[in-house]
Amino acid sequence: MSIVLIRSLILYIIVIFGVRLMGKRQLGELQPSELVITILISNIATLPLEDPDIPLMIGVLPILALVCYEVIMSWVTLKWMGMRRLISGRPKILIRDGKIEQKTMQELRLSVDDVMTSLRGNQIFDISQVQFAIMETTGTISVYPKPAFQPLTQGDIGLKKPAQDPPTAVIQDGVVMHHGLDIIGKDTNWLHQKLEEHHCTAEQVLLMLGDASGSCTLVRKEQEGTA
Repeated sequence: MSIVLIRSLILYIIVIFGVRLMGKRQLGELQPSELVITILISNIATLPLEDPDIPLMIGVLPILALVCYEVIMSWVTLKWMGMRRLISGRPKILIRDGKIEQKTMQELRLSVDDVMTSLRGNQIFDISQVQFAIMETTGTISVYPKPAFQPLTQGDIGLKKPAQDPPTAVIQDGVVMHHGLDIIGKDTNWLHQKLEEHHCTAEQVLLMLGDASGSCTLVRKEQEGTA
């Protein structure tokens, strides 16, 4: 039993390392080659766990080799456009000016339900409102509405507002995030001042967000025994 646990830990570390090395994509954003590598790695990693008689290196070496292949292939596709098109394909237009490109749908083997589901995910329920809908190489559909159906922005009404970075976490679960303070250009003195204003210490804070203007949002930890 202990051998199985040790093997599981080693393979877990190796697989996590390999996935991190390939990039931080979500499963739905993987390119075809990345998805194939991910499936192969998951299957290979189970072999030494299912059969303790199989040497651990038989599982480790193929995983490392596949990760190396993927890293090399990623570098190659970055340098040569033709190889990128061959491995990942290219985006294709599904809807143009409110009209469905039926030939493209047949090539991609997409049904009307598939397209409508993606449109509804983009808050669009009428095809005539779509200027462009594009099938990306990751399998997702990007939608660009016609100007008449796009949300109104501050630029449309001539309202000018200075650009400002979003709030950043400066305390998480009672721990001061010094990197967050650096991002918003504040120091620990500012942080202590804000904590004094809220009559609490950092250890009593679940989450505290701050921005460059000096404003902050603070969420206290719930006391034990309280709802």
